[in-house]
Amino acid sequence: MAKIRNEWYIIVNPHAGSGKTMSEWVPAENILKELGVPFYTVYTTHKHHAAELAAMAARTGYRKILAVGGDGSIHEVFEGVLSWCEVSKVPYEDFYLAVVPIGSGNDWIKSYGLPRDSQKVVEILAKGNFVKQDIVKVTLAGGKVSYMTNIGGIGFDSHVCEKVNKSKERGMRSSRIYLNALLFNLFHIAPIDIDFYCDDELVYSGKVLDIAFGNGSYCGGGMQQCSLANPGDGILDAMIVPKIPISKLLKELPRIYTKSVHESKNILYCRGSRFRVIPHNAESADIVELDGEIVGNLPVEVELLSGQINVLFNKDK
Repeated sequence: MAKIRNEWYIIVNPHAGSGKTMSEWVPAENILKELGVPFYTVYTTHKHHAAELAAMAARTGYRKILAVGGDGSIHEVFEGVLSWCEVSKVPYEDFYLAVVPIGSGNDWIKSYGLPRDSQKVVEILAKGNFVKQDIVKVTLAGGKVSYMTNIGGIGFDSHVCEKVNKSKERGMRSSRIYLNALLFNLFHIAPIDIDFYCDDELVYSGKVLDIAFGNGSYCGGGMQQCSLANPGDGILDAMIVPKIPISKLLKELPRIYTKSVHESKNILYCRGSRFRVIPHNAESADIVELDGEIVGNLPVEVELLSGQINVLFNKDK
């Protein structure tokens, strides 16, 4: 076993936030030095590199890891640490994770009252305020395993993410890419045929337009599809949107901004510790997104594991 290190291992995504990472991170890094916080910094060079670096950091004795980037960066850091814990059997509780939000999407931090201000976040980091977060393991088609930090989805959710990510890969960074993806999929999404199980009980069978899984509640810049979700309460949340007319669906949309999705008579909302989504046919083996990243296809199992991990939060909020 490697010697446990006291420093923060900082993983910086230099391409996050439309290329503004360094202009925001360097002043924040200087504040960390002034506050006497020991750290070691590395930079990602390719997709999934943050996951590789986080796993390597854990293996070499680091137990405090900070991601500098967006929701995709923190997802990769969770992925790297949690997958290493599963192999090594080191308890999740040994780790302290945090993020300095410099990305186009920063939904995870809303659950913890963290500001979108790099310098203020490192000041909060120096105070050492942490809270426990649940661990969610996701098993996809072919036995592929991933982990969900905040929220995931199938159908409308996953196809919006896919379109947004493809736009980013082409160099587009405007906020319009989200609007364009939403509008396109709102009128082009095809329903899929599935069985949805909650804790081994079949709760829905048939055509759906959208499914969201929530460890946290915030997504898409402030929406709350899984309106009751709390990342530390030991409960998983899910929202299922059956195939309904667009006119009826549009009337339900305001609920995702008023935290009232669970009150809808047209949307199914359930809570438990394990969800399974089984497609009825090959055409319904839809793509799955976790924290904005496409990770695989149906069938999928989303389960709450025993144990929790420590994450940074703003005590004043």
